[in-house]
Amino acid sequence: MPSRKMFVNLAVRDLQRTVDFFTQLGFTFNPQFTDASATCMIVSEDAYVMLLVHDRFADFTKKQIVDSTTQTEVLVALSAESRADVEQMVSRALAAGGSPANEPQDHGFMYGHSFQDPDGHIWEVMWIDPAAIQS
Repeated sequence: MPSRKMFVNLAVRDLQRTVDFFTQLGFTFNPQFTDASATCMIVSEDAYVMLLVHDRFADFTKKQIVDSTTQTEVLVALSAESRADVEQMVSRALAAGGSPANEPQDHGFMYGHSFQDPDGHIWEVMWIDPAAIQS
């Protein structure tokens, strides 16, 4: 199967507040895909999150946009390099104005913790022991 890039699209209420939040978590944005209604957050070479204000997001769907503070439309999971990285990202998210989502989950070979961004989208940060994957 060929390598693919992935673009997740999320509706946000206040684009600048959302950009400020994710900037504090260390993410950067592609100015080529940024205007007053949208921006492209770079997760990696192959993964991006398009953050679109509600009116712009509505251009891409005929469905009603959910209120992500009371309903879940997606769970976004990000990998981390260590258990400490998981906790560091969640701590930074909470300090930047995010809120807790779920309690940490420790399965020994896998550790995860989560937060909600200012729009209520749930972000799960997880670490998997590379030795467990090999065996």
